This record gives sequence, C-alpha cells and structure tokens, in this order.
Amino acid sequence: MLTLGIDPGTATTGFGLVIERSNKLTVVDHGVIRTPKTESSQNRLRIIFNEIKSLLRIYKPKWLAIERLFFGKNVKTVNAVSQARGIVLLAAAELKVKISEYTPLEVKMALTGYGRADKQQVQHMVKSLLGLAILPEPDDAADALAIAICHHHSYKIKSL
Repeated sequence: MLTLGIDPGTATTGFGLVIERSNKLTVVDHGVIRTPKTESSQNRLRIIFNEIKSLLRIYKPKWLAIERLFFGKNVKTVNAVSQARGIVLLAAAELKVKISEYTPLEVKMALTGYGRADKQQVQHMVKSLLGLAILPEPDDAADALAIAICHHHSYKIKSL
C-alpha cells in the first residue's frame, strides 16, 4: 500500500511517500513544496494545489494522510495552514484518493508510543522505521513521512 503523507503549510508543504511491502516500510520519495513569499496567497495556494495533484498523478497512492489541525496560539498561522490543508484535500478529492487525518498527538503516539515526544524523537523513529542512513530533511518532509507511517500503523489496526 502506497501512502502520501502531507504536512501542510503555505510557505512549505512537506510530502512523504511510503510503501509497505512484506510488512516493511520503505520511502519512495519525500521533499517539500515551497512557495515564494513574494507571491499572493492565491498564487501560493495554486502552486500547492498543482504540485499535490502532480504527485498524486505520478505516484497514484491509495491513501493521502494529512495532519489534522489543532488549536494554536497564532491565529494567522492556523488560518494559513487551514487554507493549505483545504487545497490538499481538494486535490485528493478531485483525483479520488482516499484521505485519512491524524493529529500531531496521534502521529507521535504511533511512532514513539509517547504523545509528547519532541521533534527529534519523532525524526529518529522515522529514520529507524524506514531504515534510513540519515535523518530525513527538511523537517517538513520528515513530518510528512511520520504522518504516512502513522497511517500505515493505524490502517493495520483499523483493518483488524
């Protein structure tokens, strides 16, 4: 099963593709979609939309796993992230890709067994679970891989 994990953001949207074969998770691709600060918010969202659709068309994942929003202190950041999330969800809906959403707490629990794990603990588990030689970079791509891994673990439990 191939899953595209997404860590949404307006300036940087992380993505990570993970496939499971014979109970082993492997990275297919990971990276970030960056949008120029000089662009209008509409154009930045258009860039994210087009790039996500391109990833979905190229790799044809069965699932798109995305971070669910949680209440934040910075309303401006929450608004920007929610707009990016909406664009990602629309791209997946247009291409009829199944969607699953996970809170940061659920992702941390799935990877480390501890819901208050810090970023470095999560990144080390991503490295370990995917058999990588180095920590995945940048952080947004590592977070997207963590979300994809979380989906694989959760999907197995839900399928029982």
